[in-house]
Amino acid sequence: MKKYFIFSFLLMGLTGILTAQKHITLEEIWGGAFSTRGMEVLHSMKNGKQYSILNFDKEQRVVSVDKYDYSTLEKVETIVSTRDLEEIPYFTSYAFNQDENKVLLATDVEPVYRRSKLGTYYVYDLADRKTVKLSEHRIQEPTFSPDGTKVAFVFNNNIYIKDLHSGETTQVTTDGEKNSIINGVTDWVYEEEFAFVRAFEWNADGTHLAYIRFDESEVPEFSMDIYGKDLYPSQQVFKYPKAGENNAEVSLYVYGISDGATEKVDLEEAYYIPRIQWTNDADLLSIQVLNRHQNNLDLVLYSIEENNTRVALHETDEAYIDITDNLTFLKDNSFIWTSEKDGYNHIYHYDINGKLIRQLTEGPWEVTRYYGYDQKRKRVFYQSVENGSVNRDVYAVKLNGKGKQRLSSQEGTNSATFSADFSYFINSHSSVTSPPRYTLNDAGTGKELREIVNNEKLLKKLEPYELPAKEFSTIHVNGNDLNMWMIRPADFDPAKKYPLFMFQYSGPGSQQVANQWGSSNDYWYQMLAGQGYIVACVDGRGTGFKGAEFKKLTYQELGKYEVEDQIAAAKELGQRAYIDEGRIGIWGWSYGGFMSSNCILKGNDVFKMAIAVAPVTNWRFYDTIYTERYMRTPQENASGYDDNSPVNHADKLKGAYLLVHGTADDNVHVQNTMRMVEALVQANKQFDWAIYPDKNHGIYGGNTRLQLYTKMTDFIEKNL
Repeated sequence: MKKYFIFSFLLMGLTGILTAQKHITLEEIWGGAFSTRGMEVLHSMKNGKQYSILNFDKEQRVVSVDKYDYSTLEKVETIVSTRDLEEIPYFTSYAFNQDENKVLLATDVEPVYRRSKLGTYYVYDLADRKTVKLSEHRIQEPTFSPDGTKVAFVFNNNIYIKDLHSGETTQVTTDGEKNSIINGVTDWVYEEEFAFVRAFEWNADGTHLAYIRFDESEVPEFSMDIYGKDLYPSQQVFKYPKAGENNAEVSLYVYGISDGATEKVDLEEAYYIPRIQWTNDADLLSIQVLNRHQNNLDLVLYSIEENNTRVALHETDEAYIDITDNLTFLKDNSFIWTSEKDGYNHIYHYDINGKLIRQLTEGPWEVTRYYGYDQKRKRVFYQSVENGSVNRDVYAVKLNGKGKQRLSSQEGTNSATFSADFSYFINSHSSVTSPPRYTLNDAGTGKELREIVNNEKLLKKLEPYELPAKEFSTIHVNGNDLNMWMIRPADFDPAKKYPLFMFQYSGPGSQQVANQWGSSNDYWYQMLAGQGYIVACVDGRGTGFKGAEFKKLTYQELGKYEVEDQIAAAKELGQRAYIDEGRIGIWGWSYGGFMSSNCILKGNDVFKMAIAVAPVTNWRFYDTIYTERYMRTPQENASGYDDNSPVNHADKLKGAYLLVHGTADDNVHVQNTMRMVEALVQANKQFDWAIYPDKNHGIYGGNTRLQLYTKMTDFIEKNL
């Protein structure tokens, strides 16, 4: 079996572990005792020499946006502070206009769904130090025009534009209506699965505004009871298209600022419009158009002057095409594009007519992030897994495809935030043994210039604790070397037998085995290891960063190959002398809950127990865009849906099974768990379950996480 190990310990050497006295508690984990320091709302200033961040002085209760110099890391000035704003006691985010002489401040922000929010917004003018309130209402997605004289926003599903000079507000659309028509922001399923909320864009000179209109009148409604504290519960009703059902009909419009005229863009073949983006030419809008199967993507260009469209680039795939934010137009309107068309995700350069100029990156590895293009030095910056699929590094390559350079130097997970002129970047690095560390680096050479933030205090705090290592390796199952990590007890004795507790997520393109600093769950796993469990995680087929073929193998059969891999991995691990094959458990959340449910049912001779949190139990219950991307519709692929749905295998349950769900989960509806419960009841199977009133997919708030993890820990101790 091929292996590669990181045996370093979180503590200062083996001696520290053997003499450790303290044990991690759930109260510490979920009380924030081991949280890390970072950099909040980092923005590179237009001059490329300075950056700003959001600071909060806890003692004085003052929020400020402060400017720092890249070369010295010294604070240059305070741009805006609540100390000087009588009408704004606090703000939680900020955004500059293009000239950086105005800043948008967000207050009183309330989440709607995962990415969307409502808030009260103010514009602060840096010259006269005055603020303007955009609206008396809570609004969505306020965005400056290119010249900073106007702000477009959405209120009650309609688009408005406020003129900051005259103070007048113009209503652009009038037909917005809840659960019927949406203008300028996305519906639930676009927000969740195409990962964007603002569905309007200013053109380069601010003369036109393009926006997407959603007609969701024919989309079925979903309702959730909100129990609250009143005598009678209320209901949240929203449009949610489940697999095979109607989606919103989308259309695209361009609004003229000067004459108030609106033109509809002719996109007859558009089932989905997952992205719109203006080119550098104020007359030319790019639109990404996708079919329902999500395997045919057109990059369409629309000319305002000619009022016509043409296809610049067409891409197709036998399975599906992922939508990204990597499209970048250069000064000549040629563009950067990323694609999996050669089997791995790589960077391509096309002219404005869609003719390939050059493939910039190539090899049996994936580009994982695209950072941008330095026009002056003609260099493209990106992140990739060329140094191993569990690692991330920052690279640069010239536009001619030559001179590829690795800019990060430390093994682990590196992520970059570049200055506006690409002369510097702030590198965030972490590994399984190193908490996040932020450094200033030279973008030309990658050389580290200065340290900005570290988490040495956290490492010092962890020294007295009994923290075993997370070991990385591969495990060979079903013809593949799969990435795996394992945490063994600090006093591990190979002559003893230990129960095995497995974790996985397994969703398409996901990754859990990564060389980065751990999350709160990792402290939980180390706590369990301290109680005598071995904890392991295997990324099976269908997960990401090993090429398109590996990822797309699960197409139309979600839950088949991934479950086979978890069962086979459990069997292989169970053959190791130090693991008790009769005491193997598994758990997961969301897609991971779908997996853990299937594993204890289809692998009932392997797994003794399973925990499923917020699981999908039948893909027929989940949304169109995500599910159909990987499964097509239930009408086309009934067996793919039904053969691997846990609700259809409830009669196979033998071990201990814990089901957990929040009643206000707008993403994976509690319906999934309720139908699973009914299936188990009718199969006369005993199980445990926990329902969290008014909690969403994250199941958090107050002591909720502490109570949940206490319940899961007790369940493991009792059944494994």
